[in-house]
Amino acid sequence: MKYIYTGSEADTEKLGKKIGNLAWPGIIILIKGDLGAGKTVLARGIAKGLGIDEPITSPTFTLIHQYNGRLPLYHFDMYRLYDAEELYDLGFEEYFFGSGVTVVEWPERLEGYKLYGHLQITIEKDFDLGTDDRRISIDARGELYEELKKELMIL
Repeated sequence: MKYIYTGSEADTEKLGKKIGNLAWPGIIILIKGDLGAGKTVLARGIAKGLGIDEPITSPTFTLIHQYNGRLPLYHFDMYRLYDAEELYDLGFEEYFFGSGVTVVEWPERLEGYKLYGHLQITIEKDFDLGTDDRRISIDARGELYEELKKELMIL
């Protein structure tokens, strides 16, 4: 597997900004990683790529934050989600299958729910290189997502 390496928050945010620049209506981006890996930093970059200037924070307690830019950004944090049924109470299908950009931190909590087209980004701390270094892998499901992955891997 090929990886993208970032050496700082700014580098990770820059990758996110490129994703935001290339995003289309209805795109779903899943971001996996341990606590402190840089999931929200990547989401902040995606927001910048969508032209969103307001502060981006992790919606850990509210589950979702919505921002307006070139496309709406729906930023989910599933960390505190205890049951996938809670998603239905939120009306998540309007977000996931709408005309905005859906970014999901902790997508492991969606277990059992099939998303056929999506980009999955896994961020890992790489302490062999340094405390701020990250190793990022990208998995794509669907033709448009495969094309996006190719664009991102040539960074």
